[in-house]
This record gives sequence, structure tokens and C-alpha cells, in this order.
Amino acid sequence: MSGGLVLADISAGYGAVQVLHGINLNVEDGSITAVVGANGAGKTTLLRTITGQVRPTAGTIRLGNGADLSRVPVEDMVRHGVALVPEGRGVITELTVEENLRLGGLWRQDRKAATAVLADMYDLFEPLARRRKAAGHQLSGGERQMLALGRALMAAPSLLLLDEPSLGLAPKVTAQILGMLRRLRDDTGLTVLLIEQNVRSALAVADHGVVLNLGRVVASRPAAELAGDTDLRHTYLGF
Repeated sequence: MSGGLVLADISAGYGAVQVLHGINLNVEDGSITAVVGANGAGKTTLLRTITGQVRPTAGTIRLGNGADLSRVPVEDMVRHGVALVPEGRGVITELTVEENLRLGGLWRQDRKAATAVLADMYDLFEPLARRRKAAGHQLSGGERQMLALGRALMAAPSLLLLDEPSLGLAPKVTAQILGMLRRLRDDTGLTVLLIEQNVRSALAVADHGVVLNLGRVVASRPAAELAGDTDLRHTYLGF
């Protein structure tokens, strides 16, 4: 199953308010693409449109295998290999770490495979292995982000979508979380679309960077090239 993603001329919004204007975006299979921009740039609306929470008014959204995501119900995204880690982490605080993780693999028919993936999550996120019986509300912010990421990975996605994973985290924890994305890309070929306001960290981990401004793509280049463009950074990214 290909993890690539192609958006062609996507427009979307809320009622009469159009937020996205003709977005073209190509997320290559096995890569990390970071979408960055200031508040109000349209980053979260873009992610909601990809996942079907907002329906586009124009354009197409296709996976690398040709599947048309714009026609897929939200609840069926996981069966197409798409997993989302929403802003705010979305951990069910009343459940334990292990219960949250198992919830992410519920759709899988093969119980043995789900158990094997659970073991993989504990290998990847060692702090969760130590706290597997702890309730979600007992975890630190970094541990909750690891848990949200682990739960999404329990579905064995080919495309992982993350909305502001560094929000509220200390710089050291942010570096650890984003570093795990590179490890996953390198070890498993996972494709990642990262929506992030922490521009420096996002571009440091990404292969490709896309800058949004007022719902339009103003730059799409290799991440290192974007990070080195002083004029563009000052104009659109604030540093």
C-alpha cells in the first residue's frame, strides 16, 4: 500500500468562508513533508480536508495507489492506510496506556498481529512500556504525545498525518518526538505529513517543506532549502 499523497487544486472552507485556495501538494512515498505557516494560514483546515472532516469544494485528493480520499468516509480512512494524530493528542485519559494502544488496533482482524505491533510500540516508546498500566491522565505531556503517536501506529498506516505534535512540549521532548518520525521513515518507509507551527524543528526533520499563507501555497521546496531562505522565513515564518 503506497503512502504517497497528491492534492490537486484543492479549495475548501466552512460555509461561505473559503479557507483553502487551489492547494497543490505532493507528499512522496516514504518521505516526511512539513507544512508550516503562521496562525490562520490554513494548516489545520488542510489536514481536516485530507481526512474528510471538511469536504473540498474543488479539486482532488488521491493516495499514491490512486484511491480517491475525497470520497472516503472519515471512519474508513484507517482501512486505506491513513492515520491521524490530532492536535491536543486525543488520548482517552480514563483508559490505561495499554488500553489506548489496543484501541488503535481494534480494526485489525488478526489478533496475533495486533499483539506483535503492541510489543513493537513498547520497544519504540520505552517510557510507555514502563507505564503501561498508568491511566492517560497520569502521563506527562510528552508521554501523552508518544501514546497518541503509538495508538495511530497500531493501525499499521502507510500515511501518518500529525497536527501540531510539538504543541505544549518542552524543546527536548519535541526533538525526541520528531526524531522518532525520522526513525520510522528510515526503518519502515512510513510516509509522514507534518502540520507544525514550530518551524525550525519541523524543517530540521522533514525532507520537503511547504509554506502556507492565507490558504495558499507560497513555497514548496526541499526542507533544508526553505530553512536557509532568509527572506522567505522573515516574510512568512517570523524568524
